[in-house]
Amino acid sequence: MKLGVCLFELMSEALRLDANHLLDMGCADGLAVLGHYYPSCPQPELTIGTPEHTDNSFITILLQDYIGGLKIFYKNQWTDVPPIPGALVVNAGDFLQLITNDKFVSAQHKVVANKVGPRVSVASFFTTGVIETSKVYGPINELLSEDDPAKYRGTTLKEYVDYYRAKGLDGNSALLHFKM
Repeated sequence: MKLGVCLFELMSEALRLDANHLLDMGCADGLAVLGHYYPSCPQPELTIGTPEHTDNSFITILLQDYIGGLKIFYKNQWTDVPPIPGALVVNAGDFLQLITNDKFVSAQHKVVANKVGPRVSVASFFTTGVIETSKVYGPINELLSEDDPAKYRGTTLKEYVDYYRAKGLDGNSALLHFKM
C-alpha cells in the first residue's frame, strides 16, 4: 500500500496537482492482489498465456519471477518486459487514463507461454471496483480546458468493471464504451 500511495503522490505532482489529489479521489482506497501461475508449455506457439488487454484499475504493480513472458504494446509493436531481479513493473490502468483524460495511458499488455517454467507473478491492482460505492469518476476538472475537453463520460467503477468483465479480454479497450 505504501508504494501505491507514493506513486499516486508522484503522479499527482506530475499532473501539476496537489500531491494528495489522486489519494483524495480514492485511487488507493482498494487493493486486489492476484497470483498468476503459468505452467511450462511444450508448444508455446500453440497457446496463449493471457491475451492482450488493459487493466481495469488505476494502477497495477507487478512482481514477476525470472521466467519472463510479459509483453507490452509500445510504439506499434509487442516488446518484451524482461524480468529484473528485485524490480517491479508498474502499469497505468484504464481508470487512471479516464480520470487523467489520457494524460496517463493504460498499458496494453499480454503474457505469452514459455517452454520453461512455470512462470509465477503477483499483481497488485489499485482499484475500488470491489468496494460498493456510487461515486462517479470522470476526467479531473483541473486537467480540462477549452483545447482539451473531457474525452470520457463519468462512470462508477462498478459500471466500468461490469462492462469490462462482460466484454472480456478481446484486445479492445473497455474505455471506448465510455468515450464521448
